[in-house]
Amino acid sequence: MNDTADEAIRAAVRDHYASVATGAVKDDPVSPPESGGGCCAPSCCGGSTSSSLKVGYSPEDVSSAPQGADLGLGCGNPQAIASLKPGEIVLDLGAGAGFDAFLAARQVGPSGCVIGVDMTPAMLEKASRNAAKAGIRNVEFRLGEIEHLPVADASVDVIMSNCVINLSPDKPAVFAEAFRVLKPGGRIAVSDVVAIKPLPDALARSVTAHAGCIAGAADIGTLKAMLAESGFADIRITINEQSREFIRDWLPGSGAESYVASATIQATKRR
Repeated sequence: MNDTADEAIRAAVRDHYASVATGAVKDDPVSPPESGGGCCAPSCCGGSTSSSLKVGYSPEDVSSAPQGADLGLGCGNPQAIASLKPGEIVLDLGAGAGFDAFLAARQVGPSGCVIGVDMTPAMLEKASRNAAKAGIRNVEFRLGEIEHLPVADASVDVIMSNCVINLSPDKPAVFAEAFRVLKPGGRIAVSDVVAIKPLPDALARSVTAHAGCIAGAADIGTLKAMLAESGFADIRITINEQSREFIRDWLPGSGAESYVASATIQATKRR
């Protein structure tokens, strides 16, 4: 894929999630973005933040986050596999309105901190407002692309991400950057969408399907090869077989649930 095509995809994704952010500025359950099309969870297609319960979050998770942080955009719960500890430094790729970042902040406590990176200014503004309203001081949000992280080398213990890496047109760069910023012994804990069989041309070429976390999904073999090439070890990718139940709501009638699934992705940077 060439640079022009990559930038077109990033622009489409940025515009889509800006519409999600601005459509939820009143901190009500998310309404459908005016631009229409796909999304990374039923809620931004007209559901509610209760969709987070369907992808693995507990009622306590949902209720403990600042109001307006849970936009229901996930495809799993990276917190469940991250094994966060007090004092750790966590990086959240594609932090959105801050839901996972705020949950992580509770786990790492005041001696730890969470950095949320997102390329959509409207999302960062919303996340920062949420942090200020809730008085959460061990979280900061930075504007940046996950292929070019505004984070120092070997400075974080854990990288989390929820249904974001599939959106990147340059996944090898994402994993190379993740490896760069992790400390030796650091780990990644990711929930994302993976391809389980080749997509039909209509889906594969659809910008709406790309922004909706479908067309950009890579298969497990490709993801493992990318991670290994970046230097990661102990690579584990586990499919959530039940995920088709919520994926079919992302682009109704497209049959996307037959081609992609939610999965957890784990790997470590050896010491």
